[in-house]
Amino acid sequence: MSEETQAPAMNASMRAKSGSQPDQTDQTVMLRRPVPGDGPRITRLIAECPPLDRNSAYCNLLQCSDFAGTCIVAERDGEPVGWISAYRPPARLEQLFIWQVAVSPQARGIGLAGRMLASLLDRPEVPGATEMVTTITHDNAASWALFEAFARRHGAKIERAPRFERDAHFGGAHETEWQARIAPLPQSRSNTGADLP
Repeated sequence: MSEETQAPAMNASMRAKSGSQPDQTDQTVMLRRPVPGDGPRITRLIAECPPLDRNSAYCNLLQCSDFAGTCIVAERDGEPVGWISAYRPPARLEQLFIWQVAVSPQARGIGLAGRMLASLLDRPEVPGATEMVTTITHDNAASWALFEAFARRHGAKIERAPRFERDAHFGGAHETEWQARIAPLPQSRSNTGADLP
């Protein structure tokens, strides 16, 4: 999990339809659901944020459409500066699996990644999820710090265990991915019937 980009601005009506809301950490950053037109911009953002794996443009397009309810774009002045892709595993609906977290260098240091994670918990697609799961390589200190801080803020525990191993699953071409499981997740506003953005 880690962390830029440029692209044309979305117009105000499109933002309103996609559920924009001001980020409480930085009033110039808007958090919203992705739309299919975001696909190319998200592809560029991920490519400019090593050590993130580069997904295919089609994969990112599917995330911005079929999985928009569990993904989030952070936008400043019409340009994406943050992205989280996530989904509910069909066989484990109690989980919210965080696939990638990207934050542009221009938007680091304001707590944006943590704010995006917290915002996902208020989505109507998330009620019933009791744990957040992700995988992180052992040496990715920034991602470990992000999820450990998230767990502390929400009074949850974080458990670590190897999930995809270097030799058994990646043929020696990729470092072992360790699973981080955060539970229990706090009850979201979606579960309490509060208004959603």
